[in-house]
Amino acid sequence: MLCVAAMACTVSARADTLKQQVDGWRTAHEQDILTPFDTLIRFHSVAAEPQGIAAAAGWLQDALKTRGFQTELLAVPGAPPVVFGSLPTPGATRTVVFYAHYDGQPVTPSQWATPPFDPVMRSGPLGSGEHVVDWKTATPPYDPEWRLYGRSAGDDKVSALVFLQAFDALKALGRRPSVNIKVVWEGEEEAGSPHLQEILRKNADKLSADLWLIGDAPVHQSRRPLLYVGARGITGFDATIYGPIKPVHDGHYGNWVPNPAALAAELVAEMRAPDGRVLIPGFMDEVRAQTSAERKAIAALPPVAGELKQEFQIAQPETTDRLIEAIMRPALNVRGLRAGKVGTAATNAIPVDAELSIDFRLVPDQTPEHVRAQVEAFLRAKGWTIVDRTPDEATRLAHPRIIKIDWEAGYAAFRSDMSSPTARAVMAAAQSASDMPLAISPMLGGSVPLYIFDEIFHAPIIGLPVANHDDNQHAANENIRLQNVWDGIDVYAAMMAELSW
Repeated sequence: MLCVAAMACTVSARADTLKQQVDGWRTAHEQDILTPFDTLIRFHSVAAEPQGIAAAAGWLQDALKTRGFQTELLAVPGAPPVVFGSLPTPGATRTVVFYAHYDGQPVTPSQWATPPFDPVMRSGPLGSGEHVVDWKTATPPYDPEWRLYGRSAGDDKVSALVFLQAFDALKALGRRPSVNIKVVWEGEEEAGSPHLQEILRKNADKLSADLWLIGDAPVHQSRRPLLYVGARGITGFDATIYGPIKPVHDGHYGNWVPNPAALAAELVAEMRAPDGRVLIPGFMDEVRAQTSAERKAIAALPPVAGELKQEFQIAQPETTDRLIEAIMRPALNVRGLRAGKVGTAATNAIPVDAELSIDFRLVPDQTPEHVRAQVEAFLRAKGWTIVDRTPDEATRLAHPRIIKIDWEAGYAAFRSDMSSPTARAVMAAAQSASDMPLAISPMLGGSVPLYIFDEIFHAPIIGLPVANHDDNQHAANENIRLQNVWDGIDVYAAMMAELSW
């Protein structure tokens, strides 16, 4: 029986023994595990700081070398290096690539409770009555609810950390991997992976494998371990909507001079329904139907609405759909809307422009190119004139509705076959590493460029996330819960030592 259908797989005695052995090793080495993690988080590995990126890449390469991996920094001009490692296993017939990224989102230090690259352990989430913990002098075993705070702790340096520690655990236990192992750690995922495709194509032969495991994203909101077999794609734009050439008195000219703030709000309402549905004609035409296995997996996921409403302090969601059902369809998200001023800075004037930032989360088989064409056709049908630069006087006088659009490149969504022998093997190994039933999702809500790996390598791709769902990913005070680190070591050890298909 397929694990995804029943959401619980039979656990073999040998796999149980491996988990127990790895847990025993981890309990005896908790401080040793966190010490290199502390070091790794301290690297300022964000796109704006190439020295920090280079230092993190060098540290990771050295970490692989000391463990016997053949290593190389893969790069093209203008790109942070991809850290590549390879370790063959005598007699193994399968090769698995473990992917993660070591770069993090940009930071605004003033928004953080403590400096983002100076890791701090706390006894729980911020605002929960937590306190700072001096883990370096505390006696293990540590409280699994403790959290280590720092940029990229959860997204995504933890995946590299648990890989290294799982490898150390297996070596200490005398367990040889069951597969040939390759590692691909990227350095510009948070910048949209603009050079990843070129790097992968240039090194396609050395990166060939039977399976790619993607160590990005959080686990399920129920805290169950999660596997995902797809991810939404993304594209988006920043737009400027133009009003009068100068601010004008809204008493004298309101109801007569077009108000760009009102036009922006009207445009959003025309594109997006209150329940989140995209109203652009034809937008759903390319959406791929769900398979029977995917529908069973969706139905088996535990409910999380009650806990999330409490966590986010919202009375109800936009939609009556379950969270996973909402994720399975495309989304139009208003990232930002700015016009004029508010509060004590407000003036009784019609503003000269309004700025709008939107992203589209795509699902198979939508493409960024087709979405762009649909959006622009929709705008023109609504009477908008689309420009690519600030309009001059002649353009302003000739067209009543002018919008300047700057599109992002984006990338397509991807969803693989969750019924394949490879997927079943990964599910079985993951279940052997956990005392809780797996959560299997046909698609991740966030966007990961899985289509690039599929396009080049045509190998199965499965997401193997580690971080807690409330890790403040992409926000201030990012953190990783210790139990997620411990669970990650278990599941990565199983992937190295138990995978067989």
